[in-house]
Amino acid sequence: MGMVSMTQRKRVLYGLFGIIVGLCVGAFVRNYRTLEIVSMCNSINSMKQKFNEVVLVVSAALDIIGLQPSEMPHNSQNTLVFVGVMTAKEFLQGRARAVYETWGKRVPGKVAFFSSQDSVAPDLPLVALRGVDDRYPPQKKSFMMLHYMYEHYIDHFEWFARADDDVYIRTDRLEKFLRSIDSSKPQFIGQAGRGNSEDFGLLSLEFDENFCMGGPGVIMSRETLRRVAPHIPTCLKNLYSTHEDVEVGRCVQKFAGIPCTWNYEMQSILHHNSSGNRAFSGNLKNKEVHSAITLHPVKKPAFMYRLHAYMLGLQAQELRQESLLLHRDIAQMTSLLQIPRINKNLAPGVPIFPQDETSAGYLGDHNVLGAAPDLNRHRPRNVDEVIEWDFIAKSLYSGMHPNPKRRTESSLKEGLTDVIREIMEHINNYSRQRGRVIEFRELLYGYMRVNSLYGQDLILDLLLVYKKYRGKKMTVPVRRHLYIQRSFTDIRVREIVDGVVPSQAVTNSPRRSPSPSTDDTTRHLTNVTGLDRISHRVKSLLNGLERLTGTSAPSAVRRRDRIVLVIPLAGRSETFMRFLRNYEEVALRQDGATDLLVSLYFEPVETPMIVALLDNLKGRYPAARINYLQLYGNFSRGVALDRAIHSAHCDPQDILFFIDVDMVFSLQSLERIRHNVIRHRQIYLPIVFSEYDPHAPDTILAPGWNPGTTTTERTKTRPTPPLNFSAPYTITNENGYFRQFGYGLVGIYKADLLRPDLKGFSTDITGWGLEDVKFLENVIALNQRGNQRLAAIADGRWDPLNVTNRAAPAPPPSEELAIFRAPDPSLVHIFHPIHCDKSLEEAQYKMCLGTKANTIGSFQMLHKRFTHSQPLLLYARQQGANPVPTRGNG
Repeated sequence: MGMVSMTQRKRVLYGLFGIIVGLCVGAFVRNYRTLEIVSMCNSINSMKQKFNEVVLVVSAALDIIGLQPSEMPHNSQNTLVFVGVMTAKEFLQGRARAVYETWGKRVPGKVAFFSSQDSVAPDLPLVALRGVDDRYPPQKKSFMMLHYMYEHYIDHFEWFARADDDVYIRTDRLEKFLRSIDSSKPQFIGQAGRGNSEDFGLLSLEFDENFCMGGPGVIMSRETLRRVAPHIPTCLKNLYSTHEDVEVGRCVQKFAGIPCTWNYEMQSILHHNSSGNRAFSGNLKNKEVHSAITLHPVKKPAFMYRLHAYMLGLQAQELRQESLLLHRDIAQMTSLLQIPRINKNLAPGVPIFPQDETSAGYLGDHNVLGAAPDLNRHRPRNVDEVIEWDFIAKSLYSGMHPNPKRRTESSLKEGLTDVIREIMEHINNYSRQRGRVIEFRELLYGYMRVNSLYGQDLILDLLLVYKKYRGKKMTVPVRRHLYIQRSFTDIRVREIVDGVVPSQAVTNSPRRSPSPSTDDTTRHLTNVTGLDRISHRVKSLLNGLERLTGTSAPSAVRRRDRIVLVIPLAGRSETFMRFLRNYEEVALRQDGATDLLVSLYFEPVETPMIVALLDNLKGRYPAARINYLQLYGNFSRGVALDRAIHSAHCDPQDILFFIDVDMVFSLQSLERIRHNVIRHRQIYLPIVFSEYDPHAPDTILAPGWNPGTTTTERTKTRPTPPLNFSAPYTITNENGYFRQFGYGLVGIYKADLLRPDLKGFSTDITGWGLEDVKFLENVIALNQRGNQRLAAIADGRWDPLNVTNRAAPAPPPSEELAIFRAPDPSLVHIFHPIHCDKSLEEAQYKMCLGTKANTIGSFQMLHKRFTHSQPLLLYARQQGANPVPTRGNG
């Protein structure tokens, strides 16, 4: 009985234990599933959080460059290339800003700047790389920039470029270049290198390995970056040299399986200048600058802006040429459609251009701009309308020029150089496909003429070198004739109303962070014609040039400065009376802001009369500033002008205009002086109209010539000029000529004349002439110091943008004074007999004789007199047989 109860008790206990264990196991299983679900939920939440963080990071990366997440290569024009610019914190407000404000905003894609982790620049698209500093060489910065591109932008762009902050990129040519290459294949484009002689054997490169030099820029296709970027940590752990471009090239070679492009053309496409800091500080008109896509190095921000302004000018020229070609196509089509030239419509109610001549958006007259190049476009109706050709050789020969044989002007040389360079670029456009190249060697001779209606005609004989490098190689010299017509385009007038400058809205606007709305609008033009697009781009380029060069007009109305007429005078009281009548009628009665200062050399007979004339005029106009300086000794124009400059009768803010007593001027003359003289920037040297001797036939050997007639008697018989000095003077080829070689009349601010770096008029020259030539040489020498200013920028002695923090910055070099010359028909030099003193210096004497010869008469008159005069022909033969000494009778 006891045993049974014991057994039952055990069973009950086991049962209870089993139940408890079962309940525990059940509870554990149940709680395990609950924990698993909770854990799964926590994991999901964590994944969501991480995904949201990634989305935020990607979104922030896209916001930096102003790109929408939906913009992809297949649906956007802003995703061709991403340019990553490596910079440093100290260069953000200098080089980096210059890059962004020049070519950075014109990239056919997006640009971002990569710097150290503590870099800040709110108004730049800046990426501060974590764990990266600005130590050099920037190996980690370069690799981490590529990795950042891969993580955030790999699906948004076709191409990825690595650039330094001292490289300039021609973005229009970059776009054209990249669109011609298959971006779906692995591409590694750059200027191939293997190191210099100092690095030989230290770069661990195999005999068939190379790298893309980082300075001029490196371009990768999306596929190349996709292959390389995941292995960047491995590449960073296995560096064999201190050159980051070598290590990037090694990494690309290992994991993408491609080398840098072995292409000789890359030296000119991605151009590196070995001049260091002075690179691109000189003349930019050269083959290297014009043919390159990238230019390196541009060490100074001022040079970046200068280079960009020059490139904008080139683009404007290219757009105008494209516009001209479109006008020619339109003119040809209208001719084939038999549309009359006067008809502006393709059909009733359908205009050829959307806007007419009265609109600001008028695209021009295709009948004028679309005329096909033709050396016979000008059809003369008589002999007088025939335009003569100038002959170009070692010298320039012109049949109707006052100096028939002369040195070729620098402007003509520059123009010919531009033409030949453009022609050679056109000839060699397809040189790679044809396996040959043609090089220019020499201009043998040529012909030139200018038609004011159509343009410049050129016939050039060139010596070229033909080089064939495909197939049977050869190098042979060839001669080719070029027939060129440089057509004039339409005249462009920009009107500024009420002092409002079109570009001021851009210039004065605050800097903003980059956004899609601030992209270059020229890429978003839709539903417009090709001419509309070109016209818009030309206006955009011109506004850009104004902002970069600071040539926009001031917003305020220009102040009407006073003019001081400075006259050196010795005797000649009768001529001075005519000048005073001219001065009274024009300057005192009409202008009211022109003073008179006479540097008067004392002569016992005529000086009292001249002083009396001045006192009388001053008495009648007491408010006018009419003064004179009394000088003694031999006449010297340089001394007279120098004394006037330093006198108290004129203020630094006055315009000094040095004029001769034989001149006649009008109110228009004074307005031109004020308009063309710009303080600290420009001086004015007008080309005046000079009268011929009205009695020249009686002064040279001819039938009926009377040797007893004196110069004084002939002068008395000439008619006096009209008393109405406001009436325009009649300008013809028979009564005078524009004196291109006279520099005596100068308009300049007194403040500019007193600059210590500008030598004034020479005071050691006595007698006639030469002081004006010396003064002009001084101004030219001053302007040549512009090269010194560029050198000062390159050497770091001057920072025009003031982006460097210097305790004691060097003073900026002096500004240039541009020399403006133009014919002024309102300034007339009345003829007077010229006497050349034999005691003059040889240079002065020759100049005097040249001026005297120019006043004899026109070429037509001299030709007529010479060919119909037997005494003259006989005299010419005698002079040819027995040449006269250098100094003849004055």
